[in-house]
Amino acid sequence: MKTILVSAVALIDRDGRVLLAQRPEGKSMAGLWEFPGGKVEPGETPEAALIRELQEELGIDTWASCLAPLTFASHGYDDFHLLMPLFACRKWEGIPRAQEGQTLKWVRPQDLRDYPMPPADIPLIAILRDWL
Repeated sequence: MKTILVSAVALIDRDGRVLLAQRPEGKSMAGLWEFPGGKVEPGETPEAALIRELQEELGIDTWASCLAPLTFASHGYDDFHLLMPLFACRKWEGIPRAQEGQTLKWVRPQDLRDYPMPPADIPLIAILRDWL
């Protein structure tokens, strides 16, 4: 089974809310909510991938020094295994805006379970809530 490396981030605003993105129609797991991020390309670090993905998906800039490693997900789907480091970020430039048709929502940590998420993301909720 192929392992896919995806980097994700919990963007945390001044009010302690976390940004979630809803997967748009036409993508696998459409309608589910997830932490922003994306696939790590060959030769790319997870941090570099996240910086690139945040620019592409949300139109914001951040730096590796602002990405704090928090935890990771390791989950087997039917046709691949997902390995996903989750970083926390409290500092970026710009206002997050959906660049790829996704819906964005700032969510209080205690309300994260109210949003249906991919199976790999669900165990991250408790860790993030405890950390915040």
